[in-house]
Amino acid sequence: MISRWSDAEAKGLAPLDLLVYGSRLIGAEPSLVVWGGGNTSLKVTERDFRGREVQVLRVKGSGSDLKNITRKDFPGVRMDDILALLERSDMGDQEMVDYLAHALQELGGARPSIEALLHGFLPHEAVIHTHADAIVSLSNTDRCREVIQEVYGKDVVSIAYRRPGFLLSKDVASALKAHPGATAVVLEKHGTITWGQTVKEAYLRTIDLITQAEDAIKAKSKGRARFAGARMTPLPAAERREVALAVGPFLRGLVSRDKRAILHFDDAADVLEFAGSKEAATLSQVGPATPDHTIYTKRVACFVACDRPSDPHRVKTAVREAVERFVADYTRYFEAHRQEGTALLDPFPRVVLVPGLGMFTTGKDKRTALIVDDIYHHTISVLGAASAIGSFVSLTPKEAFEVEYWPLELYKLTLAPPEKEFARRVALVTGGASGIGKAVARRLAQEGAHVVVTDLDEAGAKKVADEIVAADGAGRGLGLGMDVTSEASVRQGFEAAALAYGGLDIIVSNAGIAVSAPLDAMALADWERSFAVNATGHFLVAREALRLLKCQGLGGAFVFVATKNVMSPGKDFGAYSASKAAEAQLAKIVALEGGAHGIRANIVNPDAVFQDSRLWSEEIRRERARAQGITVEQLEEFYRRRNILGASILPEDVAEAVLFLASDRSAKTTGCTLTVDGGIRDAFPR
Repeated sequence: MISRWSDAEAKGLAPLDLLVYGSRLIGAEPSLVVWGGGNTSLKVTERDFRGREVQVLRVKGSGSDLKNITRKDFPGVRMDDILALLERSDMGDQEMVDYLAHALQELGGARPSIEALLHGFLPHEAVIHTHADAIVSLSNTDRCREVIQEVYGKDVVSIAYRRPGFLLSKDVASALKAHPGATAVVLEKHGTITWGQTVKEAYLRTIDLITQAEDAIKAKSKGRARFAGARMTPLPAAERREVALAVGPFLRGLVSRDKRAILHFDDAADVLEFAGSKEAATLSQVGPATPDHTIYTKRVACFVACDRPSDPHRVKTAVREAVERFVADYTRYFEAHRQEGTALLDPFPRVVLVPGLGMFTTGKDKRTALIVDDIYHHTISVLGAASAIGSFVSLTPKEAFEVEYWPLELYKLTLAPPEKEFARRVALVTGGASGIGKAVARRLAQEGAHVVVTDLDEAGAKKVADEIVAADGAGRGLGLGMDVTSEASVRQGFEAAALAYGGLDIIVSNAGIAVSAPLDAMALADWERSFAVNATGHFLVAREALRLLKCQGLGGAFVFVATKNVMSPGKDFGAYSASKAAEAQLAKIVALEGGAHGIRANIVNPDAVFQDSRLWSEEIRRERARAQGITVEQLEEFYRRRNILGASILPEDVAEAVLFLASDRSAKTTGCTLTVDGGIRDAFPR
């Protein structure tokens, strides 16, 4: 491992800024910490609320991530309060958390790491704790103590596994008191602790310690086949994609029976090597690499036994059997270790391994699914290295349960804000680069949905998706080019959505064009183009969506954005009115055919939405003004004044109607038309 430390970059930094700098170096190295894992600290002199100079431990706050940590993420804990606990024989987790809350420099700030006392009890200025893959590979073997002494001699102290908390902090303090010359501590099945008088010294010791472990693993691995070699050859990349497209939505349906999940598919080289290896079925069931892994990945992965990965039907059957077996095993695991008052968390897998195909990971959102994916890559690395040294060992089921159902972790869940209305759902919006589609995409994202923004204008669709990601979080938006008149383009768009998220829940079929001319003056090409976009385009979208939604088995919601002209056609607007009427009739057929599968279809009829609209081109404005016998400048006012409310209709108005019809608030509504036109008497649905 190469040091990333730069004296030039660190020069002149204040002590706390040096801690931020060193922490980010640790976080930037993928093999050192998983997301949110590891912690760092520095003891400094500050003034307390009475103006006295006191020693303060600045330690990583709970829930922060070392990759992008900032000054505010290091709460300060007064050292005299920490050291006062050294004489205690025990202390409960909640009692410890409450105690530390009273010892903070800044009341109401970030909560200190659960391992704050571990850092505070050590007699060193700077302390770094990581879950480095290489170190965990040494400590997660049946000959852990022997291996650590072989690699480090007596300079590194090994401590038996104990769940993080007060007693582990005491264990470390006692071990260093008994071995004052130690340079580091290895926490078995957990990670490593190093220290120094400065952040730089602690960082460099960490790098050196891990480098020694890497060298030892390299030497032990020489000439050995990882995971005992391959049992199954991976499918070619294109074939893997096709099978994943068939299996992903089906799997999403299986693991979403209690709450919907977002999926991520990964067929990276290390995943394929492990999943298809001779030892994968056994190793994947031993347990997590570290306690931190358990919280995200559960204790074990779901391994799918399938010898024909090229056959989607066989893979689906095997996946169903594997998931059902996982749920049964997980429920037994819970019942065997449950304590009074503990409720079963969802029993579905977070990691699903399919030999020859790859890995699916699940989460409440795309970000979480990606974190699970990242953590399992670490697990694969540890499994490979540990197996080269000895037999891989892990937490016992009881130890894993105590982490997964740790009261402090469960309490965190109660503090989380309520999920938004469209949380865990995926929406696809056509014509999403501008106007109504753009407003709908943004509102869905604001209410928690992951949104696939599609448009003939690919750059525009990606811009809207990027804006959604910036406003609502990583993974929340995906921008795609899609021509709704092209069967291949529509299929490709739905495939991209399925690969990105595992499936869909909401389809807003919005893309449309307008052509204005008297029938006797209309070109056939304009008529056909209108029907290609405004009728056939909706059919192609509906067909792909129905196939996907039926595969998932989770129901779904269509919202077709039609027009007031469906009910009240416009003079010299024949192609538009007729083609949109065909769209509306199609929507009702979708409602009829989808109902048995829990799939709803409803229609929104807006009128004259000018803002940010590409439908109202300069040419259309001129033609509609001519048809109404007014000037172009009078057009918007004409449309406003003709409705009962005298209101201008905005994209955001239509978006609110779409949200209602896409939501569970309209769960028993299908085949319905909702007008957003300010009240056009001729366009009343009934």
